[in-house]
Amino acid sequence: MTLLRKPTGITGKVHDITPESAGWGYVGFGLYRLKPGEEVTEATGDREVILVLVEGKAALSCDTMDFGEMGQRMNVFEKAPPHCAYVPNGESWRARALTDCTLAVCSAPGHGGHPAQRLGPDGIELTPRGKGTNTRYINNIAMEGRDVADSLLVTEVFTPPGHWSSYPPHRHDEDNFPAMTYLEETYYHRLNPAQGYGHQRVFTEDGSLDETMSVSSHDVVLVPRGHHPCGVPYGYEMYYLNVMAGPLRKWRFKNHPDHDWIAQRDAD
Repeated sequence: MTLLRKPTGITGKVHDITPESAGWGYVGFGLYRLKPGEEVTEATGDREVILVLVEGKAALSCDTMDFGEMGQRMNVFEKAPPHCAYVPNGESWRARALTDCTLAVCSAPGHGGHPAQRLGPDGIELTPRGKGTNTRYINNIAMEGRDVADSLLVTEVFTPPGHWSSYPPHRHDEDNFPAMTYLEETYYHRLNPAQGYGHQRVFTEDGSLDETMSVSSHDVVLVPRGHHPCGVPYGYEMYYLNVMAGPLRKWRFKNHPDHDWIAQRDAD
């Protein structure tokens, strides 16, 4: 499995990650980079979708709801709460770009348990997490505390220059609730300034998987299992959009035993 997925271009649908292409069972991730006036439509089939306007403005609708004009931030690093919409399985959705637009399509199995609805910007507030150079800032779009989806867990993270994120290293790759939940995960990365880079390591404690990747803007990293910390060098700021899903819509993880002392110390 190739964990680092580069965009296929600079316009149109530049990512089309499906469970089949990822080699797993739950998470899908698509990314459109649209010009004003361009339109796209997709059927959800047996999957639910959360549409995230990463940046730009678009008119969004689905079979059961017209979301109208959505979008506020023209650059993701403005950090304004994102405009997002939930579309259940068994529908089609449509988007018409009103400006240059980056639209993320997060998907996972749907079970008809939730109606189409707006998910943001209302109800999303940028929240700090961590201490020192482990400080980062979270926009919780659809995490466990918001009962808005059947399977999907979606969040945005902003990591300041020279900081670490998704750290201490942690994993959620066992279906063993309440100790841990099995969640596949994608990271869609952006860097500011755009020519920057970051690093992400995906590794298991037994060493059967250990891959360290340099990520650029618009790259996607797949996390099928194991720990998955990120770091960004001084001078550059990192954004990522996380999509998680598994058999249970709960986020329970365990820190790496060698590095859990950091979390324990910072909790005091």
